[in-house]
Amino acid sequence: MSDENRKSQYMSAPIIRRKKVNKIQSEADLLRTKHSFKEAVSAYLSSVLLDRSNPDTYLGLGICYKNMGKIKKAIENLEKAALLDSGKFDTFYELGLCHLKEETPCCAIKCFIKAVQIEPDNPDAIYQLGIAHEQCEEEDMALMIYQKLIENSPNYINAYVRKSSLLMKMELYRPALALYKEILKINPNYTQVYSDIGLCLDKLGKHSDAKRYYRKFLACRPDSENANFIMRRVEKLRSLKTKTTKLSIV
Repeated sequence: MSDENRKSQYMSAPIIRRKKVNKIQSEADLLRTKHSFKEAVSAYLSSVLLDRSNPDTYLGLGICYKNMGKIKKAIENLEKAALLDSGKFDTFYELGLCHLKEETPCCAIKCFIKAVQIEPDNPDAIYQLGIAHEQCEEEDMALMIYQKLIENSPNYINAYVRKSSLLMKMELYRPALALYKEILKINPNYTQVYSDIGLCLDKLGKHSDAKRYYRKFLACRPDSENANFIMRRVEKLRSLKTKTTKLSIV
């Protein structure tokens, strides 16, 4: 074999290797999009054997392991992806989600902050950052984040839901009620909030209005897991009204 042929063969080997890696990577990505996570993991690991420097491979592994419930393995691979490429939004977002599942919210906060730095206008990352602060019992910070998200993305309903739910936990029923009503203005079909509106009104002592919203909820969502509780509460309010009426007659 001539020197020229040897040189050509030597130069083409990395190209062939790269094509093989790309083919396996594409197959793994396709399996992952089809939710065939176990098969995708096998394909990604085959890719790692050929190339340990591809951050997308570790990202794919991390997402698969997360969906398989193997959170520690997911974090391990996502951290490798972050080391290889510190500018990819998906890596830090997925890593943050894993830390939330692992109940390590302080680590999640760092990941979501990095994700927001990469994509400042991504509402999902900002929303998850708020949840991470909630898990850290930093309610004021979480409320501020949800409010900022509502101002910047006024149709992002999750922010309204989460903020109003947190206000309910803090027993701030009046502002929570106002937010729940805003949700219905944005999406009148978001009927699950009828029960929340009813509960706010119930807590504020507006029992007639509370019953009205409880009934609207039951009419729209009779198979809800909360339906039995709501029905019992309506009966209790009805009996309270009956007792009050009898007392007033006496």
